[in-house]
Amino acid sequence: MEPTWGVVLPVKRLTAAKSRLRGALTGVPHERLALALAQDTVAATLASAEVAEVLAVTDDPVVGRALAALGARVVPDVPGGGLNAAFAYGAGLLAHRPVAALAADLPALCPADLSAALRAAAGPDRHFVADAPGTGTVLLTAPAGVRLDPRFGPGSAAAHRRSGAVPLAGGWPTLRRDVDTAADLDAAARLGLGPRTAEVAQAPSHCSPA
Repeated sequence: MEPTWGVVLPVKRLTAAKSRLRGALTGVPHERLALALAQDTVAATLASAEVAEVLAVTDDPVVGRALAALGARVVPDVPGGGLNAAFAYGAGLLAHRPVAALAADLPALCPADLSAALRAAAGPDRHFVADAPGTGTVLLTAPAGVRLDPRFGPGSAAAHRRSGAVPLAGGWPTLRRDVDTAADLDAAARLGLGPRTAEVAQAPSHCSPA
């Protein structure tokens, strides 16, 4: 079966990205860690059997070049209005296919977990996957032609549920493990990190292909 999903993945400028993670790795430039998180997320996403295209929305030229080298299509953040505006803009560029909004800080992501979630999201409804604590959102999906209506931010799982999106209950531990803090990075490392983050963090690399 041909892959069908388009995945939107906004990335802030590296100087502003992942501020709560700053200083998590002694001696490692923060920008290097932030970029590695996005690179491993994009590489795993592109390896998913369900994904036809990854659209990275960013105004950072370093991020753009790095993600394009992995195979993502990179577009500037035209709205410049924050995360939800970037997700909505990217989704509009992919309106011809089912679209998924994905967090860019999933360094432990295994393609198989993402593939399983996207298969579960097939159908006429919008769906979302909550993060490991259950309050945030790592994935929001919409069928082709349906407005994505992203509501990322504090309490986004509840906000997406109120908007009519249906929660997906699969385990998918590597998909649910986003990284905002040093403790999150430690938790992701226990799952196994993608190769770029593993190199930066001097931790084990991870999972089998999709």
